[in-house]
Amino acid sequence: MCPATLPPTLGITMTNLDIRPAEIDCRAASHRNAEVIAPRDVPLGGIRAMTVRRTLPARGRPFIGSWCFLDHYGPGEVAHTGGMNVPPHPHCGLQTVSWLFRGEIEHRDSLGTHALVLPGELNLMTAGHGIAHSEVSTPATSILHGVQLWVALPREKRDMATAFQHYSAPSTPA
Repeated sequence: MCPATLPPTLGITMTNLDIRPAEIDCRAASHRNAEVIAPRDVPLGGIRAMTVRRTLPARGRPFIGSWCFLDHYGPGEVAHTGGMNVPPHPHCGLQTVSWLFRGEIEHRDSLGTHALVLPGELNLMTAGHGIAHSEVSTPATSILHGVQLWVALPREKRDMATAFQHYSAPSTPA
């Protein structure tokens, strides 16, 4: 998806910086009009590929703030799902946030990045003016589970430099 395909209203983002937000009961009468978006199954990487549950974009709701894709995959047995096997493909004008809960994924991109992603770790890939990348589950993976969220960059940032950042939480004693 390139900047020309993104609507001009994406300069608006929704952020809640409260680290302890109040819990909202969506079943309560005051929230009965809350919009519930049901995900749909989408093959990731081709017809024989693993299926993701895609919540965005949805009919009548292409974005929520700057979020333009919300995908959840797994937990699934790689022997049955085929695992993740997404060949090199391009992006521009956005960022992807990939968060792995279970399994291992190997990321490679046109910046020369080669990263192994483990459970609890997160990748932030800034496509900016253009990047190509691939994602493949490793042979050590029997169960794969994670999410990928796409952020449409604001108009003034869509042509920014490409980047890749990998985050892993520091170990804590049990």
